[in-house]
Order: sequence, then structure tokens, then C-alpha cells
Amino acid sequence: MHSDVASLSKASIWREASRIFSEEGIRAFWKGNLVTIVHRLPYSSISFYAYERYKNLLKLIPGLQSNGENIGADLCVRLVGGGLAGITAASITYPLDLVRTRLAAQRNVTYYKGIWHSLCMISRDEGVLGLYKGLGATLLEVGPSIAISFSGYETLRSSWQSRRPQDSTVLVSLACGSLSGIASSTATFPLDLVRRRMQLEGAAGQARVYKTGLLGTYKHIIRTEGLRGFYRGILPEYYKVVPSVVIVFMTYETLKMLLSDCPDN
Repeated sequence: MHSDVASLSKASIWREASRIFSEEGIRAFWKGNLVTIVHRLPYSSISFYAYERYKNLLKLIPGLQSNGENIGADLCVRLVGGGLAGITAASITYPLDLVRTRLAAQRNVTYYKGIWHSLCMISRDEGVLGLYKGLGATLLEVGPSIAISFSGYETLRSSWQSRRPQDSTVLVSLACGSLSGIASSTATFPLDLVRRRMQLEGAAGQARVYKTGLLGTYKHIIRTEGLRGFYRGILPEYYKVVPSVVIVFMTYETLKMLLSDCPDN
């Protein structure tokens, strides 16, 4: 683990991509992609559904019934609703998120051979609770991440459309999704980094490095890598998150329009 951290400090995106290609081949770039899809389908569905439901519940609270007239109340509803939606979705689908990280982190030796095999091996090696290793860090990251992403997107979109209602939904989703994705990733990246470090702890029978939980992991990173260590790898995170968030929101808006146009049965 220490050697991995040291090598990461000297790596660049293209150097790491070249290493992966030379050592593992082109297919390695999609390693764990199946479990990513299996995880993302319920995760995204639960996130958006829960977000709308939580917003409706929060608007029942006196003082938050703004109907678009109270910007502060609207922002509060979106932030809290997004945070609760992220926590709900992450809690339900977390074992798949853990398996995704373990599968993607494998290099030359294949210890986990698939989704079901990974679930069984993790349960055998680390106990059933091992399937929820790093959940605390994940919830600390996902709550603010979804809160910023959803509230940022919806606030920007509402503001844009109130000023330029003639602009296309695709253009609005593209711009607002990009900005909300960047803001969300920047604010929560240290928590995401700690989450992934904790998820990989003890993988494939390796010795543990972070032995004192969430705070111990933070202290270890500060001591060995400095404050900059918390943002190591943020550039590829932008490359991944920005188009991902844009596609998700564009798809969401498009499906909402299509479904709203469908005649009632």
C-alpha cells in the first residue's frame, strides 16, 4: 500500500493510462464496468426518486413552503433533499460500490472473479460487515456531493430559464450539469479519496495500513502525503464526473419531458 501511494505521487494521467495499457491491455480500462452499471442503475434511480420525495416532504415544513418565491427556502429544500437522497441511495447500494472498487483495483493477480464471487470472498475474508467497509466515509462524501450536485443544477437551471426561457433544454442541462459536477467534485473529493482508500483496505488478503478508522485514515494521509494528498487524482475525476453528471441530468430532463407528454391511460 505504501509503495502504491508513492508511485501515485509521481504518476500523471497519461503515464498511468500507458502503464495500464502495457501491463493489462485495452480491456483493463473497462475493468469492473459491469458492476458499475449494475450499481449505477439502482443508485441513480433511487437518488432521483428519493430527491423528489424528500423535497415534497420538506415543503410541508412551515417556512419552507416558498413556491419559488423564497430563494433561501428553495435552496434549503434542494440541499437537504439532495443530501438525504444521496445517503439513502448509497446505503442501499453500498456493497456493489465496494465490489466495483475492488474489481477495478486488481492488477496482475485476479483475486475477485466477478460480482457474486467478490461478495462471497469479501464476506468470507472480512465478515459480512466487510461489505460495508468505508460506509461512514461514503455517506459523509455522498450526502454533500449529491446535495451540491442536485441543488446546484436545479438552482442554476431555474435561474437560467427564468432569464432565457427560449434556450434549449439540452444546452441548459449541459452547462448547469457541468458547473454543478465541478463544484460537487471539488468540494467532496477529499472524502471520496478517503472512502476509496478505506474500501481497498485489506483487499485480497493484503496487510492493513489504515487501522484506526476514518480519522486515522485522514491523519495517515496528512502525515505521509501532506494536504495535497487529499486532491491527488482530482483532474481525472473532473474528466469522469463532468460528462457523467451532464449525461445523467440530460437523460433525466429528457425522460421527464417524454413521460409528461405521454397521455394518461
